[in-house]
Amino acid sequence: MAKFKKDGKKETPAISTASLPDIVFMLLFFFMVATTMREVSVLVANAMPEADETVKLEKKSLVSSIYVGKPNPQYQGAYGTEPRIQLNDKFATVDEIQSFVASEREARKEEDRNNITNNLKVDRSVTMGIITDIKQELRKANSLRVNYGSRKRPK
Repeated sequence: MAKFKKDGKKETPAISTASLPDIVFMLLFFFMVATTMREVSVLVANAMPEADETVKLEKKSLVSSIYVGKPNPQYQGAYGTEPRIQLNDKFATVDEIQSFVASEREARKEEDRNNITNNLKVDRSVTMGIITDIKQELRKANSLRVNYGSRKRPK
């Protein structure tokens, strides 16, 4: 019987990098599809108050944001310097909140419509009068889940 000789001086073959561009483009395509960009551009000043006890909202897809604050400088010529309400990407009045809530409900699935949380992102310099008016309109629209947005106070 013949014996096989083993050479201990074998080199490992070079790793082929031919498929590397395919992998890079596949990852790039995945992240382009899976990433969502900011949907709303804030038109009002939004220096939210700080809080110690904050809780993160679980399902952000069920959150509807209402911004309140003084218009940014580029909009002050048209809208003044008094606090304004922003619903999605446009300024609104208190009377338009009920239709906003109705349209937000219609945009959601049937089983999620009663779980929508209204997140009030209010500038710290805004008085409570406009906030009370917003809350009254939300009650009329039967949208009773209200959350006040804040920043976590640094330790």
